[in-house]
Amino acid sequence: MVYKAIGLMSGSSLDGLDIAFVEFQEQGGKWTYEILIADCFDYADLWVTKLKNAVNLSSRDYLLLHTEYGHYTGQMINKFINENQLHYKVAVIASHGHTTFHMPDKKMTAQLGDGAAIAATTQLPVVSDLRAVDVAFGGQGAPIVPIGEKMLFGEYDYFLNLGGIANISSNAEKYIAFDVCPANRVLNLLAKETGSRFDDKGAIAESGTVNDKLLNKLNELEYYKKTFPKSLANQFGTEVIYPLIKGSGCSVNDGLRTYIEHITFQIYRSFETIRENKENADSKKLLVTGGGAHNIFLLKILKEKLREINIEVVVPDSDIVNYKEALIMAFIGVLRWRQEYNLLSSVTGATRDSIGGALWIGQEA
Repeated sequence: MVYKAIGLMSGSSLDGLDIAFVEFQEQGGKWTYEILIADCFDYADLWVTKLKNAVNLSSRDYLLLHTEYGHYTGQMINKFINENQLHYKVAVIASHGHTTFHMPDKKMTAQLGDGAAIAATTQLPVVSDLRAVDVAFGGQGAPIVPIGEKMLFGEYDYFLNLGGIANISSNAEKYIAFDVCPANRVLNLLAKETGSRFDDKGAIAESGTVNDKLLNKLNELEYYKKTFPKSLANQFGTEVIYPLIKGSGCSVNDGLRTYIEHITFQIYRSFETIRENKENADSKKLLVTGGGAHNIFLLKILKEKLREINIEVVVPDSDIVNYKEALIMAFIGVLRWRQEYNLLSSVTGATRDSIGGALWIGQEA
């Protein structure tokens, strides 16, 4: 069977809306894929402000924004379809939405972007609310991408996504994945103090010096003592870590350098924890994607650390680096359309695997 689907991803770093149009083929239980077209629609400053402040709104205004962002998302999809002549070629759209509240301990997670509004605007089938049923079954609802990694990228041993939050996956017999620490969301907040949207290639961080006192405080935070499955809300980066860095009195350069040391150390420590359960420490391949894969200095420090435990860092072509999550959202949507499991309880800690996503039919019967 062949499926052509659109996947949408809006990450916590607020860079923009990633859209990928992907062809999937299933034969005898084996899946292949090809990203046919992909693009990122940058958020205007107004939308960055709206999304950033969504958690502070009243319930009424939050729901109004949920609807507004759904229609906006639908309009961006229509623009993407029009620009690339994709009319009558899209079978299903899968939208991750923009995460606002994530409290799995209370069995609640929320992503902005009303699926009904997207379906009405595009007049296409839409799958949304991808995490909700896993959380209802007692899971973390995150990370969500391991099903795609397992079924589409089986040649790699580990996966690292360096997005607003860094998360890792282990492609073992029992699939393990969890959020490691905030990444680009904090790095971008610091870089903006210099007038830049982000630290291009990590150049500002490279000019700084590690502040050992701050580094120790960051590494001692309670989250890092928890065992997996575990996941992070965006607020951990903005309300816990960023104030710690600012309160240290560090310069921006030193803050960025220290935080890169923190990210790479937590990744290193996470891999050490995963590998404790392995029979050997043979050389393994780690696929690195997400915006942080463009941070040359971060990757340099990461490679140095992971070389100690025999892990090879692999950065794929730019389409996979930039759109892997949107690609996997499309895949999750196809699995939901087929009514097949698309969330793994071994990853999230839920009581069972589940078929995640609400399906909205936008076209006429």
